[in-house]
Amino acid sequence: MRILTAGESHGECICAVLEGFPKGVKLSEDFINEELKRRMSGVGRGRRMAIEEDKVEIISGLRNKVTLGSPIAMLVKNRDRKIFSQKKDNLASLSVPRPSHADLAGAFKYQESDVRNILERSSARETVARVCAGAVCKQFLNNFNIRIASFTVSVAKASSTRKPKDTAEIRSKTKSSKLNCIDREAERTMIAQIRKAECDKDSLGGIVEVWIEGLIPGVGSFMHFDKRLDARIAYYLMSIPAIKGVENGLGFEYAKRKGTSTHDAIFYTPGRGVYRKTNNCGGIEGGMSNGEVIIFRAAMKPIATLRKPLDSVNLTSGKAEKAIVERSDTSAIAACGVIAESMAAIAVQELFLDKFGQDTLGEIKANYQSYLKTVKQKLKRRK
Repeated sequence: MRILTAGESHGECICAVLEGFPKGVKLSEDFINEELKRRMSGVGRGRRMAIEEDKVEIISGLRNKVTLGSPIAMLVKNRDRKIFSQKKDNLASLSVPRPSHADLAGAFKYQESDVRNILERSSARETVARVCAGAVCKQFLNNFNIRIASFTVSVAKASSTRKPKDTAEIRSKTKSSKLNCIDREAERTMIAQIRKAECDKDSLGGIVEVWIEGLIPGVGSFMHFDKRLDARIAYYLMSIPAIKGVENGLGFEYAKRKGTSTHDAIFYTPGRGVYRKTNNCGGIEGGMSNGEVIIFRAAMKPIATLRKPLDSVNLTSGKAEKAIVERSDTSAIAACGVIAESMAAIAVQELFLDKFGQDTLGEIKANYQSYLKTVKQKLKRRK
């Protein structure tokens, strides 16, 4: 499966194309729109979210709401359109790059003096397309009872140590949350920090945690580095704008502990089969799913566009100036969780299709059931 996205932040639309998606999967635009709405939510979002009303239109790859096996094309129209492909706009040239954004490196790479031509594509507005693609993948994975959910762990120094029981609890507790958080007390402190940052014309980052539940053992591979499930998910999470760190399971905490107190011992009972009492490895061993819940955390840096801009340099004159100020968020941590879910769904589906085929849903289900039968037979021989 391959996914391409297209579109600029203030262009006419944002697009996604999925190639190699299986035939026979029923897809709902309503579900995709619900995911897009989740992406727009959260305390700390800027005025752009009040302008846009993101709604997807699936324009190819389906008939009667069921996939054909041909490329799926989706578009979301931008209300805040300022640049056009076939006519001139009246936007002034922007020549002062923002620190920590793609502006300066992009200007060097593409030999550009107007960083508008960089920021329009590098903007996180592109993640609209990723959420569309991820929502499609979630609907495929639902056929195999694979569930994905996320929650906010921290905003700046305000954090929660609360852990959910499963993805159902995550969805239940975040449904009415303003920050996609499962801990109401911690959320109040997080919101207070965001409000203060708004007053200070500053921005804040945070940490989100993603859970993938229901994935059977053996998805991914140790045979090639690019087929490892943990590597694929980490790669896709790191591709999200503003993400600066990713960890799986116990993550960096492993470096502080001994192996005897961290590795997940294996147990077996006839009624339950093989199981663990702990899940420090975060559901992945040797690049493969092991049947436990897969857990990833992603660290988001503060939004790069500041209303109180930092020092920069005018690329045209070479003189010191304050960085440009574009409309932006104070915090987008709630949206980050939704986008992280989408990227995780894409990564899981890609390797799931590698194992079980990709032409039709019926064929994939048959291969899946055959594999499950084989796994169960191996367990029986151990009795």
